[in-house]
Amino acid sequence: MYARDNVSGANRSQEQPTPAQVNAAVDAFRMLSDGTRLRLMWLLSSDEQDVNSLAQAVGVPRPSVSQHLAKLRLAGLVDTRRDGRRVLYRARDSHVRALIAEALFHADHEVSGRSRHN
Repeated sequence: MYARDNVSGANRSQEQPTPAQVNAAVDAFRMLSDGTRLRLMWLLSSDEQDVNSLAQAVGVPRPSVSQHLAKLRLAGLVDTRRDGRRVLYRARDSHVRALIAEALFHADHEVSGRSRHN
């Protein structure tokens, strides 16, 4: 298994990721390469929400949000649960939440010109 140090992100071993691991990562990045999906994932990283709340928050029509959520769910980035008649969506796990946070923290440094962390 591909291991990394939780504090620094440095590799503990020189073993490369397997082709299956690389393909899974590429698929996740492909899903997150859409601005609407990334904004949805940011919202779902902190709280579970239904389609109507998400559509209002990102300013995108409900049908479009539903299609994005279906893709994110098929990609294994989002989980659902029923609350009566509503379906609530949330980021699947802490790995997905960390991926979203790190991508947007990186973007913040790029946009703001803040110094980079080593």
